[in-house]
Amino acid sequence: MYDQADAHSSVINQMLYGDHYKVKEVRKHYLCIELQYDQSKGWIHRNQFHPLAEENVQDLNDFNKAVYNDQPIGYVIDTLDNLRTVLFGARMDVMPFINHHNKDFEFAPKSKTIPELALSLLNTPFMQGGRSTFGVDASGFTQLIYKNCGIPLNRSVEQQSEQGIPLSFIEESKPGDLAFFDNKEGVIHHVGIILPNNYIVHAFGKVRIDRLDHTGIFNPETKQYTHQLRVIKSL
Repeated sequence: MYDQADAHSSVINQMLYGDHYKVKEVRKHYLCIELQYDQSKGWIHRNQFHPLAEENVQDLNDFNKAVYNDQPIGYVIDTLDNLRTVLFGARMDVMPFINHHNKDFEFAPKSKTIPELALSLLNTPFMQGGRSTFGVDASGFTQLIYKNCGIPLNRSVEQQSEQGIPLSFIEESKPGDLAFFDNKEGVIHHVGIILPNNYIVHAFGKVRIDRLDHTGIFNPETKQYTHQLRVIKSL
């Protein structure tokens, strides 16, 4: 998804298999769309448009019934019997609505925790606007992990920081809570997922594990703090 109706503009978000959207504006080669999951907006090329029947849209709007791929990579078979690769976070319950299938995918309830899912994406490269195993930004990473656990998060760091219940002390946090960080101007610009024993997993250069304390994120390799802690939120 682009910031403008131009493939040379900034990438601000990514869609995964099973994401659906509303068309808000139509131009010659591009569509402005709004994702149904989090109402984030952006531009896509018109050749990516695939209409859905209204009754299917109503079913897909019930995100409480959504089932996501929790493996780094998976597949579906399309209507022409072609194999299509799908990534972590792909919405698999969309398959019957578009006549795709995967006999190997199990729709059984998932038991992985937020920290376990987050660690499965370690070393995924950082990419601004990214929200997949090919690349994530800080808020794309947290949204992707929480989505797979059935917890809705907004898309941007600022929007996510407005969700949840703030905690007064880091000692009150539990694994899976979100930690937010601000810059010298007090603007919240980074987020990560708290792990046990005062560690944090976050997308900074890549998805990595660092130390977390009252000051912020401490990189044990460079022996320096990289981010200043602002607030911890429990959802």
